[in-house]
Amino acid sequence: MKSLLITGDRSGSGKTSITLALAALLKQRGTVQTFKVGMDYIDPSYLAAVSGRPCRNLDNFVLGDGQIRSIFSYGCQGADIALVEGVRGLYEGAEALDDSGSTAAIAKVLDLPVVLVVSAQSITRSAAAIVKGFQAFDADIRIAGVILNQVKGGTHREKATRAIEHYCGVPVIGAIPRMEEMMLAMRHLGLVPYREGAGRGDFDDRIRTITGIIGNHVDLDRLLALAKETPPARGDTLFSPAPEQDVRIGVAYDEAFNFYYADLFDVLSSLGVTVVQFSPIHDRLPDADGYIMGGGYPELFVPELEANDRMREAICEVSRNGTPIYAECGGLMYLTDRMVLKEGWQGMKTELSGAMCGVFAGETTMPARRVVSYVEGTSAKGCPMGASRFRGHEFHYSGVVLDPSTTYAYRLSRGIGIQDTCDGAVRNNTLGSYTHLHPVGSLDMFRNFVDCCRGRR
Repeated sequence: MKSLLITGDRSGSGKTSITLALAALLKQRGTVQTFKVGMDYIDPSYLAAVSGRPCRNLDNFVLGDGQIRSIFSYGCQGADIALVEGVRGLYEGAEALDDSGSTAAIAKVLDLPVVLVVSAQSITRSAAAIVKGFQAFDADIRIAGVILNQVKGGTHREKATRAIEHYCGVPVIGAIPRMEEMMLAMRHLGLVPYREGAGRGDFDDRIRTITGIIGNHVDLDRLLALAKETPPARGDTLFSPAPEQDVRIGVAYDEAFNFYYADLFDVLSSLGVTVVQFSPIHDRLPDADGYIMGGGYPELFVPELEANDRMREAICEVSRNGTPIYAECGGLMYLTDRMVLKEGWQGMKTELSGAMCGVFAGETTMPARRVVSYVEGTSAKGCPMGASRFRGHEFHYSGVVLDPSTTYAYRLSRGIGIQDTCDGAVRNNTLGSYTHLHPVGSLDMFRNFVDCCRGRR
């Protein structure tokens, strides 16, 4: 098996479009397994779509080195090529003086060669200085090759290439021209999720266009020559299915709720769970021992969510009866009394309000302060996720204001949460938070939730 990591010199370098295209092109030569550095749902949705396999997240802020290696090994089973997409610039992470949460950390844990995407707009010889600086910054990072992006023409490409190969001693294996077609649709938190984009029509066509451009300007044979040769991956006991699937958990999954890490479903299976997917927009609530409601963009489907009053009433009823429910971000928003979209948001000319489930007394408003942050904290004994220390992340452009009497199970030492570093609102056996947890990094909390569901049987 061959493996390598694609990263950028900064956010906006073009690494996402380039990695997508490379995954699609390499799929023509074998089975491709993709990974995404960082706590992100949207890029992985595209990488999974082009590879035909679940994309898995790797982040050493929330995962230990052993967990990272286990996820990588498990994901690579049956693959010929492993392609890891970095996050932001190679060395960007959670801290200023160490590489926690960075792409560089993952490259070192997995000992992967790095292909650096450099935005070369308006620079030629200076591109070599950028690469040289990246090489010198951490001697444990192996920058094996470079792809130039935003190249204006032949002279631009030639000068930048000669400078990098002369001063840095690494090959330039591609130079992507500056083209409007390289842009993917954006929204307030980044790329539109693949599930939604594909439904709107032009996204598959746009990915094919980008793949064609990259295929004409990157040397795939030279790229593969830079990759690390590793033995075929084997399974990992971390994800071994339980001998008996004795718990049934409903997972909300549709165009409004689809922010889940691929590892969640393997973790649930290892804990004895049969997953039943349902749509809060289209379906009735299935019978289950517990429910998980992940994030997404429920604010884009307020009328549709309000219209399915049978679903909203059923969720409120099972919560009142003590059935365990775990909700993250978009799921939390859906469990409030109402969602209010302010005039001017997304070009709206008038305010729009819609009734939600009413599990938590209070309302959600859009937009509010934009929050993108790693999270650290502790959870309280007696909540559905159990008492534990945890690390996760939050990213939202909404605000949730709950009744002052609300009980919170999470106390954050890093991050904002729902209110003043309080997160994890609890009512009965329902917990709703802005904190997103990785199911492997927070395995004990998910195990406790499953045991809580099992106990309700």
